[in-house]
Amino acid sequence: MIDRDHELSVSRQAKALGISRGSIYYLLRPVSDADLKLMRRIDELHLEYPFAGSRMLKGLLQAEGHQVGRLHVSTLMKRMGLEALYRRPNTSKPAPGHKIYPYLLRNLAVVRPNQVWAMDITTIPMARGFVYLAAVVDWFSRKVLAWKLSITLSADFCIEALEEALARHGRPDIFNTDQGSQFTSAEFIKVLKAAEIAISMDGKGAWRDNVFVERLWRTVKYEEVYLRAYASVSEARASIGRYFGFYNGRRPHSSFGGQTPDQVYANQPTPIPVAA
Repeated sequence: MIDRDHELSVSRQAKALGISRGSIYYLLRPVSDADLKLMRRIDELHLEYPFAGSRMLKGLLQAEGHQVGRLHVSTLMKRMGLEALYRRPNTSKPAPGHKIYPYLLRNLAVVRPNQVWAMDITTIPMARGFVYLAAVVDWFSRKVLAWKLSITLSADFCIEALEEALARHGRPDIFNTDQGSQFTSAEFIKVLKAAEIAISMDGKGAWRDNVFVERLWRTVKYEEVYLRAYASVSEARASIGRYFGFYNGRRPHSSFGGQTPDQVYANQPTPIPVAA
């Protein structure tokens, strides 16, 4: 579909076709069945024990009978974009030269939709291999405003999800992310600044915000992803899309008295607690 000799740039061709620009440059690298099995189990253990680093995960895996060393576990975690969640000076590392913005949510009461949006990335295992899922979430209602899948950890699919959320739902006052290179990239920041959105990034003492987004990933994976064995990216996209439709429109949330995220987003009930 992509013609690298065409007068249109590759990125513009990708946009016209509705596919992630980052996926164009992906080169297939075979992953062994043993590593795929390990990555699936590491992903499950990370959800259950988000504080576990490579040393602890190595011990947990060995106790289950997996013959694996810490270095190999660390390599697979990096490939999946996973790291332990715990209090420390920096929750993630931006790319060299990328600007870090201050954390704006401390002691902030979130009292309405579109006051604060958050975004994060997680790994989605498939029957063969894995992909990355990025989602934009409204803090007040927990509504998933936009999401994208990608086979690479580039900034492109994050930008596409952000642009879709803005086009569909307007703009938030504050947009919060971690300090990952996708979110500190010049292209991502440019979209936020153009929309005149205050930029907030997790930093020292703000580690609990990662836990907030982990709740969404836990729900999606246990109620959808781990029940499937996606044979292709298109199958994963279709199935996850159906689930998010259910999650937003039909799944009741106990913290909102049984209302769905769509209902909370529209009706604006009691404010959620202040941010850490």
